[in-house]
Amino acid sequence: MAKSTKIYDRTGEVLLYDIHDTVKRRVVPLEQISKNVKNATIAIEDDQFYQHGGIQVSAIFRALLANLGAGTKQQGGSTITQQLVKNSLLTQDKSWSRKIKELVLSIRLEKKMSKDEILGHYLNEIPYGGNIYGVEEAAQTYFGKSALDVNLAEAAYLAAIPKAPTFYSPYGQNRDKLDERKDVVLARLAELGFITEAEHRQALAEKVTFSSSTERGIKAPHFVIWVRDYLENKYGIEALNSRGLKVTTTLDWPLQAAAEKIVAETAEENAKKFNAKNAGLVAIDPKTGQVLVMVGSKDYFNTEDEGNFNIILAHRQPGSAFKPFAYAEAFKKNFTPETMLFDLETQFDTACQNGGNCYKPVNYDNKFRGPMSMREALAQSINIPSIKTLYLAGINDTLALAKNMGITSLGNANQYGLTLVLGGGEVSPLELTSAYGVFANDGNRLPYTSILKVEDDTGRILEEFTPHPREVLEPNIARLISDVLSDNKAKIPSYGANSPLFFPNREVASKTGTTNDYKDAWIVGYTPSLVVGAWAGNNDNTPMEKKVAGLIIVPMWRNFMDVALEKSTVENFPDPEPASTESLPLMRGFWQGSHGYFTDKISGKIATEYTPVELREEHVLTQVHSILYWLDREDDPQFPLWEEPVRRWVSEKGIVEQTDSAIPTAIDDIHRPEFEPKIKILNPSPSEIYAPEQQVTIRGSYVGHFPIGKLEFFLNDQYLGQSERAPFDFTFIPKYTSPLKPVNELRIVAHDSVGNRSEIKAPLSLSVLPTT
Repeated sequence: MAKSTKIYDRTGEVLLYDIHDTVKRRVVPLEQISKNVKNATIAIEDDQFYQHGGIQVSAIFRALLANLGAGTKQQGGSTITQQLVKNSLLTQDKSWSRKIKELVLSIRLEKKMSKDEILGHYLNEIPYGGNIYGVEEAAQTYFGKSALDVNLAEAAYLAAIPKAPTFYSPYGQNRDKLDERKDVVLARLAELGFITEAEHRQALAEKVTFSSSTERGIKAPHFVIWVRDYLENKYGIEALNSRGLKVTTTLDWPLQAAAEKIVAETAEENAKKFNAKNAGLVAIDPKTGQVLVMVGSKDYFNTEDEGNFNIILAHRQPGSAFKPFAYAEAFKKNFTPETMLFDLETQFDTACQNGGNCYKPVNYDNKFRGPMSMREALAQSINIPSIKTLYLAGINDTLALAKNMGITSLGNANQYGLTLVLGGGEVSPLELTSAYGVFANDGNRLPYTSILKVEDDTGRILEEFTPHPREVLEPNIARLISDVLSDNKAKIPSYGANSPLFFPNREVASKTGTTNDYKDAWIVGYTPSLVVGAWAGNNDNTPMEKKVAGLIIVPMWRNFMDVALEKSTVENFPDPEPASTESLPLMRGFWQGSHGYFTDKISGKIATEYTPVELREEHVLTQVHSILYWLDREDDPQFPLWEEPVRRWVSEKGIVEQTDSAIPTAIDDIHRPEFEPKIKILNPSPSEIYAPEQQVTIRGSYVGHFPIGKLEFFLNDQYLGQSERAPFDFTFIPKYTSPLKPVNELRIVAHDSVGNRSEIKAPLSLSVLPTT
């Protein structure tokens, strides 16, 4: 007896789907099944059906050789008779003994039943997807007619589905693949002489309409169908239908239920406001890769709006949501969030003639802002500096990074060019959200997964989730991206101070994306423990109203984030390492140029090695050029295209540039070693031993070239306090500091009025036992 596969949420308690719970089957005699169905099934499954005696020896040997070569039992070779025996009379294990029984029983069955009887039983038994079994039920469900009345094209579809019913479901994600297999069936019918060439052409040209899906009794349907497809591919449709598998998934049912409600409500509003009729949302735990939520449309059961199409698995252009990958690659190449670029009208096509609009992109608001840091450009999603960032990062390297982070659907650099950074490639919301998980997880990649555990009917574990993180991005680069994408101050010019992207009490990184044709609106946002991607638009690629993603998709994402984060622990992103002070000034926020020098803040003269760090002030000569100039890339083909707008902008703004003569020639002469304060400790005495609770007064003599400004006092590097008035005595009680030792280090740091400093150390003996 067949045992049903049951699919549960992550708790193993909420039943999402029972494959046999709502099985539908209508048994009809063979004469009530169209010859088109019979011929199409025979043509694609077993074209020698009426000639063999239940098995095909040649097919068995072909399968055997293929399986031996692969080392596993991979290839079939089963006749229709064998498939009937396998589905009706035998268990579904893959042992050789079961295969032998199948062969023997197939031969016996052929002797007891006629070919038509076998074909009739087969067509009434086989699965056609979901809870649909038998060709009559399939014909009624898919076409609203009996199996006797289906036409040739419809029959070809019915013959195409059983090979992989979930994958080839007309309500699923692979309708194009189903159409291809239908065409294969029709070609095979023509090749075998079942139909004429004219019938073949007519059936190929026919537009077949499927009835609305009626599959119910299913929670989280888009997710479950995705899981079912995975199980069918891995274990086979037979195992799914009869082995009684218990599947514990990664789905968080309460979150899923909340997400479905939010998506449905928002999509209805967006349809009225923005002509965006559909929406989807996916949530992943970046620390495990586990998919917590998957909502593939506003309503799975609304097939009039293609609700059963799972937009989370579809490939669409991500718009600016792709930009962080280019910036991450640029940061790998030692650019920084403070690196300055120019947002100016720029022609990027080196082959463009006469300065035309060959590739002269604009920003979303048609404005140009002049100098911008990479931080500002990414946070505000400004196109021109982002294109320059991609060029500096390298298209090939950016693609390679994106693929390593999980975006596997992209092609090669020649397919996109510089448009890649504006979302010129196509990605799925699932893989894009999963890739953002690398930023959230400090550079570590965990592939997305839907399965926690699969058990058979005896409780034997067939597979179980084990995380295998892999570092694909240096942690500091991930931290830099998170730092920029969570920087609300940097986003304010584009989104405002209190936009839905701003979370007052926690750090949330986010990036929106809108395609140039307004067909797709995206957002991906994350904390260290949750990454959420959302999409809005129309399945048929019709444009929405010309509004940015911030208006269309962000409110839905924010509503879900509020629910998801409500009871979670607040986590902050690790701070990135500061940029090197040795890098070019342009890399550290100076748009004026990269010819820099330091002065002493007090004297105004050129700083020396003795000038205190806190008194060093950096200056940059105003010599404005594109970044390629300062990188010594004047032979770069892009150099004249970037440089000309910058020089024109300098002229239009009336900026006066400087030469080396603007650099002071005098050298800082107030910060020198000989000017350091001279310190001598008079009390406490090195020979005296103090009790921990005894009051200790520090007294000394302090002289210097400049007046003493203050003294700081430390015990074992613990700050005690400071004194700013002569005679600078300082009193403390040791027991209020820790840790204490028999011999402790007393340190005094003296600062004079112009910032020169010196320090002295002395022992302080206490009557305490050493700590262990």
